[in-house]
Amino acid sequence: MGEIALAAIFCTLIAGGETERSHGYSVGYDLHRVRVDCETASHVIEVGLDRRSSLDSVQQALFAAHLTGKHPQVLLIDTDGRVGPYETRIRAAAEMAGVRYHSMSRDYLIRWQMTHWLRSYDPLDRPGS
Repeated sequence: MGEIALAAIFCTLIAGGETERSHGYSVGYDLHRVRVDCETASHVIEVGLDRRSSLDSVQQALFAAHLTGKHPQVLLIDTDGRVGPYETRIRAAAEMAGVRYHSMSRDYLIRWQMTHWLRSYDPLDRPGS
């Protein structure tokens, strides 16, 4: 399961946010857009895997916070069950920049998605009751 699907599980089922929210900003005469991986009423959350491609997560969260006025957060998805060099670097940068950092395992997110219906199931809400 890829980063986008895992981010959607976290955002919609756990954080109660909206995925891939687009925000515009201008530079001179040019209009640009950025997409926030997960946006809630109070936070903009950059979601990434524990890989090199996530090294800019802190910057992305900070810029999204600048555009929205919301609190920046980084969620790193652990794919190998260990804290490696990218998690270490991203956590350190987040702490120094005052960005909330959180980590979840890929397996946890997949299990959460698979069992989500059980948390909303009401056994007393049966037809004919």
